[in-house]
Amino acid sequence: MRQWWIATVWGLVLIILSLVGARVGAAELDPAFNQAPVGPGQAIGAVVWNHGRSINTEDSDSPTPPYLRALRDAGWDVLRFNRPRDGDTLTASTRRLVELVAQLKRKGYHRIVLAGQSFGAFLALMAADSSEDVDAIVATAPAAFGNFDEFYDSWRLNATRLYPLLERIKRARVMLFYFHGDDFDPGGRGEHSRAILAGRQIGYSVIDQPAFLAGHWASSTGLFLRRFGNCIRDFVDAEKIEGERVCEPAWGESPSSEMRLPDELVHPRTASHTPAAAAGGSAPAGLASGGGTNGRQSWYGFYPNGREVLLAIEETHGTEVAAVYAIGPGIDENEPAEWSRRKGRLVDDDFIFEEKGKSTLHFRPRGDGGLSATWTSPDGKTSMEAGLRRLDLQHFARHADAR
Repeated sequence: MRQWWIATVWGLVLIILSLVGARVGAAELDPAFNQAPVGPGQAIGAVVWNHGRSINTEDSDSPTPPYLRALRDAGWDVLRFNRPRDGDTLTASTRRLVELVAQLKRKGYHRIVLAGQSFGAFLALMAADSSEDVDAIVATAPAAFGNFDEFYDSWRLNATRLYPLLERIKRARVMLFYFHGDDFDPGGRGEHSRAILAGRQIGYSVIDQPAFLAGHWASSTGLFLRRFGNCIRDFVDAEKIEGERVCEPAWGESPSSEMRLPDELVHPRTASHTPAAAAGGSAPAGLASGGGTNGRQSWYGFYPNGREVLLAIEETHGTEVAAVYAIGPGIDENEPAEWSRRKGRLVDDDFIFEEKGKSTLHFRPRGDGGLSATWTSPDGKTSMEAGLRRLDLQHFARHADAR
């Protein structure tokens, strides 16, 4: 009886161990997008993205952040290190990641970049501490020890455990992003990280609390792709970087040439106002002129999804308002730039545009002369916020012509 009991218990232990091993072993590399990698013979190199880790959800199911499209489009094979939550520890997952990096090197990839968000950012840095095969790191909002509200006792480790990792990087260049309003960030990490990396013989870039991007998940937005996609691409593409590379995004500083506006707004002196033309796209915003012409007031900004927005007031009669509302293209191909004429009303100092079957637009004045905008979908289930600043279209047109 005793032997039967021991055999039964041992059998159960083996089953449990095999199941756990299967779960841990399931952590492999998968394509990050719906297309097969082109392979080491054609790709510049391989990018491995490392997702975060949540207590109650499988982060391996989370979408690939849009900014990695910039690397895919530049000729990199972009992969994901998908790790089931059970067995996903810093030590075990780092060990497996290092093994996978070595496999990529043996396959013939000449350059390997590790990108990571939160827990995944820690994994990427730890792997770069252990492997000479890692060429670059892109770490967004690194955190592995909880946030301020739920894990106060360990929350500061997101800083104190991070700094030694930066000190031990073997050879990889390092790009770090820290965001304002990140509840996982104890604060002060930007300057401390910059001081550590400045003393190393590696290239680095520290983007600390960039404007317009806030919160732990800021790097997962279309706006992050728009603002920093090219900067990240240039950082990992460069053959050699010595010291700090400063990233100063230009997107969103003024309307891009991708925006479309009606002819009469673009050429107010040669085109007449045509009320029947209620929507469309006919001329690039880069050629627009007007500003104060005909009493027009204009504002420009962008939504968190990475779409530019422009509001130009054309006419006011009492509390009635007529305006051109334009948005730039989205980050997906099925989201073209478009504009429409909207009729609204002035309520106190707010512009409100509510029309049946259309999105609701609410613009509130700010002390700096800009507008706080709220877009609400026609069904009322989705909304976005944006900050718009005053735009002199005539001045912008002269600047665009000079270019």
